[in-house]
Amino acid sequence: MRADARKNYDQLLAVASAVVTEEGADASLRDIARRAGVGLATLYRHFPTRDALLEALLRTSFDDLTTRADELETSSSPEDALVSWLRDCVACAHEYRGVTALMMAAIEDTESALHASCVTMRAAGTRLLARAQAAGMARADIDGTDLFALVGALAWLNDQPSLSPRADHLFGVIASTILTNRASSDGGEERRPAPAAETRVETPSLPLPSHQIH
Repeated sequence: MRADARKNYDQLLAVASAVVTEEGADASLRDIARRAGVGLATLYRHFPTRDALLEALLRTSFDDLTTRADELETSSSPEDALVSWLRDCVACAHEYRGVTALMMAAIEDTESALHASCVTMRAAGTRLLARAQAAGMARADIDGTDLFALVGALAWLNDQPSLSPRADHLFGVIASTILTNRASSDGGEERRPAPAAETRVETPSLPLPSHQIH
């Protein structure tokens, strides 16, 4: 890439990050180009689609998530690794308001510039989930696609002003549905089996002797 082209690319990314942070993932591309001091055609030469621009903005975060999954797989318990990685994923998806919906669409759209990154992210989560399942720490009836959808749901909750104060609590609730020994009340306490119901033995009623009947 020529020096002037590289300068335009870096300037567009810096401005795009600021604008998307302010306005969300549906920010005007024309406005980004104007604030970067380049024409819209220059923006499209570097980023043919909105997804391509967002992928460039999120690329480092996506790469970090994959690296993080590899580290957690060898350094933490299966349960803690999965929960830590889920938190990191939610933070990544929440980095720019509105990007969650685009990620959920991109995972199914092979033409999207975000598709490959989302697939890699899902694969990393699938490995951590499978490890927790093999250890008996996670439900056996969910898969990586379910996990990716749950990340999207949690990030969406963070995007809602009325719900964001409850985001940590709701994360604990969802984590408790995935993990088999974690309670949602405090996000980490092991569930204890409920005490067995007391067995009541009833003795059959016998007729009273006639002299006791009044």
